[in-house]
Amino acid sequence: MKRKRIAILFGGCSSEYEVSLQSAYAVITHVDMEKYEIVLIGIDKTGTWYRYQGDYENILNDNWKSNETCIPAVVSPDKNLHGILLLGQSGVEKLPLDGALPVLHGRNGEDGTVQGVLELADIPVIGCNTMSSAVCMDKKTAHCLAKESGVRVPDSYILTRTEQQDEKQIKAYAEALGYPLFVKPLRAGSSFGITQVTEPDGLMAAVEHGFAYDSQVILEEMIEGFEVGCAVLGTEKLTVGAVDEIELSEGFFDYTEKYTLKSSKIHVPARISEEKEKEIKKTAVKIYRSLGCSCFARVDMFLTPEGEIYFNEVNTIPGFTDHSRYPNMLKEIGISFEEIVSRLLEMVLLSPA
Repeated sequence: MKRKRIAILFGGCSSEYEVSLQSAYAVITHVDMEKYEIVLIGIDKTGTWYRYQGDYENILNDNWKSNETCIPAVVSPDKNLHGILLLGQSGVEKLPLDGALPVLHGRNGEDGTVQGVLELADIPVIGCNTMSSAVCMDKKTAHCLAKESGVRVPDSYILTRTEQQDEKQIKAYAEALGYPLFVKPLRAGSSFGITQVTEPDGLMAAVEHGFAYDSQVILEEMIEGFEVGCAVLGTEKLTVGAVDEIELSEGFFDYTEKYTLKSSKIHVPARISEEKEKEIKKTAVKIYRSLGCSCFARVDMFLTPEGEIYFNEVNTIPGFTDHSRYPNMLKEIGISFEEIVSRLLEMVLLSPA
């Protein structure tokens, strides 16, 4: 049986470049090489694409880019090829693909841009499609669609750059939401640019910080309680992992906490009742469906002291290291890391030709 040729994309022009390298390394080292031929596509911090043919360990320590191991590559828009073009010294080489798995986090990877390029080339994407990725990345749009499906969402206000200097209006929005509140870039991942604001004096600095990451900023009501998450795997038939719980001793689950856990703990399964676990899973599936997700995603929510569930966000390409939340939630129900990768790559067989 001929092996399927799958591209795995890593790196990216994103503030989450380093996290992508860790996730991609974990995925690559769990692929069944007897069933799949892996084409590694490294994207450097400037956004330049290369076919990488060196040691996997060099991806992990960010030493992958060199003249000896890399060939410049571009996606061909020719639907008859559905592949990439390698721009080597001896000329252009065509390389058809059976599918592509972007392991890219944040902007320019998780927001629909890469998915759009791949779909234009008729390369099956393993993961959420262009529309779903873009919708999930936009916090306001995602919340509006989730609310339409009957899910509770935090109250919020959007600021554009033209409103950035309107301190009076911004403070009015904040007063309407009440303190404490969160100021977030509208489209960013891993909590970059997010500030928890507890009093008016810190508001404008938080807004300025948010605009450093995006052209729009969202002021969002803080929901009392704690964060819970669900790993969802599949498109038509869904597998939902165990619910996890983030226990914080202070602050909020920012980028540093996500990757150091200095003052927080993640409990899998969450310390909640069986009935509440079922309700959270049902809500996660509703959100996953309403936002058009496919293949895999992690749905994050808040659980209040009163037992109410609020939608937070969907990570369409969640962290994929051995210690990341997504694989650990599935591990809790008996699905190994190897099986997760196997199921994802098998999804290319179900994609339209």
